[in-house]
Amino acid sequence: MRVYEALKWASSFLREKGRDENAGELLLCYVMGTNRTGLLMNMREELTMEQENAFSDAVAKHGEGIPVQYITGVESFYGRSFFVNEEVLIPRPETEELVLGVLERIQRKFGSAPLEVADIGTGSGAISITLALEHPGLQVATVDIAEESIEVAKRNAEHLGAHVTFYHGDLLQPFIQEGKKLDVVVSNPPYIPYEDWQGLSTVVKDHEPVRALVGGEDGLDFYRRFMTELPLVLREQAIVAFEIGAGQGEAVRDMLQQTFKSATVEIVFDINGKDRMVFAEI
Repeated sequence: MRVYEALKWASSFLREKGRDENAGELLLCYVMGTNRTGLLMNMREELTMEQENAFSDAVAKHGEGIPVQYITGVESFYGRSFFVNEEVLIPRPETEELVLGVLERIQRKFGSAPLEVADIGTGSGAISITLALEHPGLQVATVDIAEESIEVAKRNAEHLGAHVTFYHGDLLQPFIQEGKKLDVVVSNPPYIPYEDWQGLSTVVKDHEPVRALVGGEDGLDFYRRFMTELPLVLREQAIVAFEIGAGQGEAVRDMLQQTFKSATVEIVFDINGKDRMVFAEI
């Protein structure tokens, strides 16, 4: 089978399964160890039997609903490649916008001053590792309730050469227990309402960890908990940055404004025009 024939078969197969038919390209790049340019330049190249079998298996797995990223084991975030598996949420482009917003506000508010930053909800480590690499002056720590997620993030930190301190714990509790004060807290917490989660595609609902997705009946449980814990760890001058679900902006903004009366709180829309981030400058 030639490359173009393999892609044509995969496209047809995935379309019948109700999946993204373009996923075949990503999976064939993975199997052949090349990129899209390399693939397009070699459309008439014959696949080896080993490549054919591996590609067929990968396409079949995606047809069953397994995300492409869990098949290839990697996802790109902020220009870097992160290892992922079913213990961590697959990093999204919207979260890149959150990281950019944090970096811009740190520069504006604190300049190059050394800062204590905490990312709550480690996952793959995409947020904490990117902050540490993009702004070497930051002392970055991160917390996750799942040791399995921390193991993935530690692997990414080592692979990418990022210095991040890892805590196993629940939300801000490790910092509260240590009496530690923070300049910046950033989090992409679980924010999908339970009922909405039930209606998600099988690719997400049946494979990505529910603990990283569902935020209670209305999706706001973790933000409510933050309002109790944040005042115990933040310095007088601080930044809080949350990723949120579309439509949650006003509710989360109001929580922050009530908790920090003098803060400047801003809802920021993502590239798709959805309210996706809330920033508080205290």
